[in-house]
Amino acid sequence: MKNYSVILCIIVLASCSSLRKNQKQTTNYIPPEKLKEDVDFAYYKLKQMHPQLYQYISKKDLDFKIDSLKQTLDKPLTPTQFYFRLQPIVTSIRQGHLSLQAPNELSKDDFLRIKKRLFTRFRYRIQDNNLYIVENRDSLYNIKPGTELISINNIPVSLYLEKYKKLISSDGFNTTFQPYYLKDMFFHFYTLENGILDSAKIETSYNDQKQTFVLHREKEPVLCDKKKEITNSTNNNFYNRSFKFLDEDNSVAYLKIKKFSHSASDKFYKSTFAEIKEAKTSYLIIDIRDNYGGSLEEINELYSYLATKPFVLIKPSQLNSSLTPLQTNYFKKSTALEYAVKGVTYPTYVFLKALNTYKGKDGKSYYKIKADHVTQPDKNAFQGKIFILVNGGSFSSSSIFSSKLKYDRRATLVGEETGGANDGSVAGFYSYQVLPNSRLTLPIGLLLVNPNIILSNTQKGVIPNVIIPQTLQDIIEKKDPQLDWIKNEIVKEKESVK
Repeated sequence: MKNYSVILCIIVLASCSSLRKNQKQTTNYIPPEKLKEDVDFAYYKLKQMHPQLYQYISKKDLDFKIDSLKQTLDKPLTPTQFYFRLQPIVTSIRQGHLSLQAPNELSKDDFLRIKKRLFTRFRYRIQDNNLYIVENRDSLYNIKPGTELISINNIPVSLYLEKYKKLISSDGFNTTFQPYYLKDMFFHFYTLENGILDSAKIETSYNDQKQTFVLHREKEPVLCDKKKEITNSTNNNFYNRSFKFLDEDNSVAYLKIKKFSHSASDKFYKSTFAEIKEAKTSYLIIDIRDNYGGSLEEINELYSYLATKPFVLIKPSQLNSSLTPLQTNYFKKSTALEYAVKGVTYPTYVFLKALNTYKGKDGKSYYKIKADHVTQPDKNAFQGKIFILVNGGSFSSSSIFSSKLKYDRRATLVGEETGGANDGSVAGFYSYQVLPNSRLTLPIGLLLVNPNIILSNTQKGVIPNVIIPQTLQDIIEKKDPQLDWIKNEIVKEKESVK
């Protein structure tokens, strides 16, 4: 026991020392030669681990971008400044899951300040390279939905948009993802660049009339209500999933999934599809708009409630080498106690990773995942007609799910091109590489995950069967032309049957 106590003390002291070192580095300027070392380190790790680094960019072009960046690094930079220089190179690889983590320079006081809303008192939309306010939650200054945000502290928003667009990448040459993700990330980037402000002057335009306002942080932070929503037979809410019938005879079911988290999903789908079966529902609408993805296990489970025959959701997941599964930072962000426990269980972890890694007939390395095996349809699998709502915010596993359904002709997709690629992406699990001098973290996806389809090679997202965009005016007027189209189609079909 004495030995364990000594070990724990050493780990705690080392962690504290590391934390102080990281905090110091985030505010210090890093010499150019050290920055160049970080660029080389990042590129070396990408070539070593990423299973499809040159899918959307040639090696020649990426080498040129890396060399060009290094030539411009001629003066010391802070980690934040360096982030804004290196991240555009990372996004040029066009792998949507590949992105530097922005440096965390927030103190405890900063965290307390940021909980008090400033810019997040509004909800936004980006359209035609403009930033619009589409919801004013507090009716602040009576700013109306549809108001364009022209400038912040006298700097045009258009300049920020052009700069921040270079920090975001979708898979391949997708055309819809960036506006959705940028509206969520815009003020994250803005705060990273300008610091935490207690007030800001904004210039707006509504119906060609310009106005100027000064925003102030709230006096009190917004507290999150952690209570679970009450459930009932017609509206079951399990965290980020909801289900309801859209008509009195229960012939049309609507399922909204905000994220595939796999948390409580088995219980939710079991009860939901049992109720749908009992109601003898004819039509099912699944809304995965603005769903950035998540668990492959959950989409495999959900597909089992939609399939009419045994299926395989994804192809075998390719690795860059058989060793990369062991580079997943097993001890990352562990407390002293967790370090001690993980140290004991580490051999088991290594054994399981090695057990699931194998060589394919093509000589390449692969990793076993449940979703690449045959799955049987559930006993309560839905037998009726399925519609899937998608948009540019449907990313990662949402796109794999959509792509598979469309390929199997099991559903009609309605909306916009998905944000994630039709042919899959590189994600799965990650190796978190810390650049040695700037201490920026580069998470590298280790698995190439393809839906089990004949790949389209379009290098774009999943294209819906019925393309219907949602405009700014639709959002302002709270209209949903995509869902309305499905409802009208169902009405027409019912009438034709009669």
